[in-house]
Amino acid sequence: MSRIGKRPIAIPKGVDVKIDDDKVVVKGKLGELSFYLPELIEVEKSDSTLIVKRKNNEKKAKAFHGLVQRCLANMVKGVTEGFKKELEIIGIGYRAGVEGKKLILSVGYSKPVEFPVPKEVKIEVPKPTNIIVTGIDKQKVGEIAAVIKKIRPPDAYKGKGIRYLGEYIKKKPGKAGK
Repeated sequence: MSRIGKRPIAIPKGVDVKIDDDKVVVKGKLGELSFYLPELIEVEKSDSTLIVKRKNNEKKAKAFHGLVQRCLANMVKGVTEGFKKELEIIGIGYRAGVEGKKLILSVGYSKPVEFPVPKEVKIEVPKPTNIIVTGIDKQKVGEIAAVIKKIRPPDAYKGKGIRYLGEYIKKKPGKAGK
């Protein structure tokens, strides 16, 4: 039995959960998210909890059991609190800014890189070297943060580039003399 899959999901006040045949819709103060259930998984709502159960003990059902539980728990947390990823820019002359619906990155290329901000997430730049990506969908927030990081990944020799806040980059030594 999946240890994560059998954990009940607490539904806080102000969150509305609707379960149709194969679709779960979660509404909260920050927005609305939906999730389509795999055919081998079913969800029961009782009082203020959600319980994820599998219909049989097939290998595929066991694989989806914990996954669906974590996805639904992330949806509940997302519509109540939201998710946030912080990035930092390291390098002389490297900076970021937001203009309208675009994130402008000056990270050592000949021209600034323009990144269009999707509707699902919000991007803030409190300082020119910090980027904050927030949203209600954990997958989208992580994906957008990863795409921004990929524009200029950290260099292994000098450490310059875009990295997650607090991420440690192990630097390689340069050319060694004989």
